[in-house]
Order: sequence, then structure tokens, then C-alpha cells
Amino acid sequence: MALGILEPRTESVPGTVQIAQKNDSEASRSQTTILVPQPTNDPDDPLNWPLWQRDVILVILCIVSVLATTASPLLAADSVELALKFQCTFQEAALLTAYHLAGVGVGSLLFVPLARVWGKRHVFLLGSLLMIASSVWGGSTHKGYNYTSMLWARVIQGVALAPFESLINACVGDLYFVHERGLRMAFANVSLFGGAFLTPVFVGMIAHDIGWQWSFYFIAIFMGGGFLLLLFLCPEVAYHRPDRLNTDLTTGSTDSLNGQDEKLPAERVISRVRGNAWRPLRISPFNGRKTDESFWKLFLRPFPLFLHPAVIWACLLQGVIIGWTVMVGVILSLIFLGPPLFFNEEQAGKMYTAAFIGSILGLLIAGVFTEVTTRFMIRRNNGRYEPEFRILLVIPTLIFAAIGLYGFGITSANVARYGWIVPEVFLVFIVASMVMGATASAQYLLDAHRDIAVESFTCLIIFKNMFSFILAYFAYTWVFAGGIERLFIIFGSIEVAICALSLPMYLFGKMSRDFFHRHDLLKIFRLR
Repeated sequence: MALGILEPRTESVPGTVQIAQKNDSEASRSQTTILVPQPTNDPDDPLNWPLWQRDVILVILCIVSVLATTASPLLAADSVELALKFQCTFQEAALLTAYHLAGVGVGSLLFVPLARVWGKRHVFLLGSLLMIASSVWGGSTHKGYNYTSMLWARVIQGVALAPFESLINACVGDLYFVHERGLRMAFANVSLFGGAFLTPVFVGMIAHDIGWQWSFYFIAIFMGGGFLLLLFLCPEVAYHRPDRLNTDLTTGSTDSLNGQDEKLPAERVISRVRGNAWRPLRISPFNGRKTDESFWKLFLRPFPLFLHPAVIWACLLQGVIIGWTVMVGVILSLIFLGPPLFFNEEQAGKMYTAAFIGSILGLLIAGVFTEVTTRFMIRRNNGRYEPEFRILLVIPTLIFAAIGLYGFGITSANVARYGWIVPEVFLVFIVASMVMGATASAQYLLDAHRDIAVESFTCLIIFKNMFSFILAYFAYTWVFAGGIERLFIIFGSIEVAICALSLPMYLFGKMSRDFFHRHDLLKIFRLR
């Protein structure tokens, strides 16, 4: 038993790797980091690019992702104004967000198999172009206030967002070794789920000063710059590595490669081939097929994975807490625009600043906590890494989620007594827990099941957006029927129960990895 993790009968399990080894020299007590997965001798292998270049590529992808994810909460601060302008009900105004989220889920099903077959670069470029076109379309609806036209523009915006939501986390796996992923995964998740919370702050000011339509136009303008960054500075990161080098996916000994007793390349011992991400300049959207597998098989792959315990756990942990934040975004303007505060759109938009602060706090806690605890657990486990170590991040997730959801429900139901600042503080806790929960689930899936990580992330996107669609669809109905306090106490209790599922996931996770390696769901359903 490794630090509480139950051991299967099999000695070697995919995902469990020796990530550190003591130096042989008696004079040195330091440890050498083993590179997992192993790099090839190809300069086009992203793992052979300089770390600073890989970081620049990830930062660009995250910047464009932030621009794309601004589309989701774009109408949060303007929902009341849009209901009046488009002459629709508050629920129909909320549906502009709900159907947008449905578009993200549908788009993920299409873009993920395309990325599997042809690589990720072309779907990022296509997604950015779709975002530009749909944003111009959405802004143009201010001329005739055609609700149906706006609704379809929002759906296409969701489809355009899909490649960024479903593939950015997988890019972290493409670009980095296991020991380099922790903080960068947290950064990627903040870009996907946290950065968008600053959107309503600017949208409120834009709507107040120059009109709500310009929030759509600004997305199109800035996404145009993002498209150029992707075109010239983000080469293809998907790389087909020989199976023997994917030491985190194999069940063989990490001390042997290709059947020979050969010491694994270590970061400070053996020099590696060094490549350059930008030489030669790569502007073609394609650089060849990445697999010979059928597109339709790849299209169907995510669905059997909903039977996988790790995927179910990750969907619940990430999808539900993100759903709560969507619910807050839908009703927040109702809380502050109505009595007794009667804020205007600009003031209501500024209330989302707390959510942005929460995302940054979540990034810092997730990055520091996961690195410190993982390194500590690896040392305690004699240099052997278990993906279940990532689940420990659920501990602060549980604490922050419970405080945030219970506190927000109680105080936002009585803003006349507590004012606007107290619910805002609890909103910080909610969003911080969201970032930590999203990071924990994404890191675990990537490290424990990297061979199905892309399909697993697709499952997360589908579940998250369908769950968020339901919440956005019924948001006003539930609030008017049961009240905010009762609603969020229920939400908080559900979240505590979901976080509690992480204990059996930690204890039995390794046994689950071993079982589903031997009983591959994709092979059972003839999709591999």
C-alpha cells in the first residue's frame, strides 16, 4: 500500500512511474528527475523544444482561450437589458447562455476526433475564425433585435469555443513532462474557467457607454489578433511517440526500454536532441495524419467512457462546481439590478470582479498545493509517482466550496441586511474552489489515463455543458419558486457529497487503473 492507495495484484500499472532516482555518488544526496514520457531523437518532438518556447506556446493558447471563453458570460451583466430590447422573458434571455453551452458540447464531439486524426492546430485556427464570424453576427442583431438570429449566433459561438475547452488541457500533456505539468495545468484551467469571469466587468461598462453590441465586436477584433498568434507562433503540438517511450502508459519496468536494461534519460545526466518550435516557420494548418484510425470510431469513443469510474468522478467534480458558477452568473444580475440595491448594468458588471479574484486565488492555491503535496508524496513513496496524489487537491476544494456555496446562498438572499460586499466574498470562495476542482480532475485524468485523456476531456465538456444548460434553463424558475438561500444550501450539500467521493477514488484509483487497463472499454465496444 503506497500512502493509503490500495495496490492491485499486478506489479506494474499504467500511470505509476518512477519519477526520481537517487544519484549513485555517495558525495551527493540529490535526486535526478526521470523524464516521463521519454523524448525521441526527433527535433520536431515538442518535448525536445526549449522549455521557454513551450511556455510561450502555452501562454498564447491560454490567451486565445481567454478570448474565446469570454463568449460564455458575455450576456451576464446585460440579461435584463436584453430581455427588454428583444422583448423576451427573463428565461428566454437566460437561454441565450444555455444554448451557447449546448453548442460547446456539440462542437466538442466534432472537433476532438478531427484533432485526433489531423492534429490540434487546424481546429484551433478554425475555432478562432468561427468565433470572429459568430461574434460579428451576434453584434449585428442590435439593428433588428431578432431573437432567433441572436440565439443561433450564440450557438455558433459555443461551437467555436469547443476546441479550446476540450483540447487545451491535452496540450499540456503534449508539451510537458509529468513533473512539469502541475502549475501549468492550473494556469490552463484558470484561462479556461477563471479568466472569463472578468468579462462581465468590461461588458457592463461597454454596454453602459457605447452599447452591448460592442462587447461582441470587441471579441471579433481581439480574436483576429489571436488568430494571427496561432497562425505564426503555435505549431502543431500533437506528436505520435513510439509506445515504448510512453513510459506512463506502459506496464513494463521503467528501468527498461525496448527489452534492454538501459537507464532512462535523466534531465541532468544525458543530453537530448534540441529542436526549435519556430524553425522552420510552420504556417500550414496541417502536417499530416496523426493516426490511421477511423474518424467515426474516434467520434464515438467518448460515450463508453461515461462508464469509467475515473471519468464519472471527474465529470462530477469538475462539471458540477462549474455548473454552480454558471448558475451564479445567470442570477447575479438579478440580485443586484433588482431591489433593494437597484444597480445599473455597469455596477452589476463590476460585481463579477470577485469571481476573477477567486480564479486567481484558486490558481495560486492549486499551483502551490499540488506541487508541494505531490513532491512530498513522491519523496515519501521512494521516488515513485502515483496519479492519485493529484486527488489531494480536493481537500481545499471541499473547504472552499462549502464555505462559498452556503455563505453565498445565505447572504445573497438578504442583501438588504448583508449588503453587496459579503456575497462577493463568498463568491471568491466558490470560484476558487471551481479552479481547484477543475485542476484536480484534469490533472488526474491526464496522468492516470493519458491514452484516453482527450476523449475523457470530451466527456467532461459534454457533462459540464449539459449540466450547465439545465441550470441556466431552470435558473429563474428555481429562484422564484424556492428562493436563493434554499437553493444554494442544496447545491452546497451536493458539492460536499461529490467531494467525499474523492476518498474512494484515492483509495481504489490504482486498482481501477489496473482493471480498466486489462478490460479496456474502448476495445470492448470495438472502438480501438
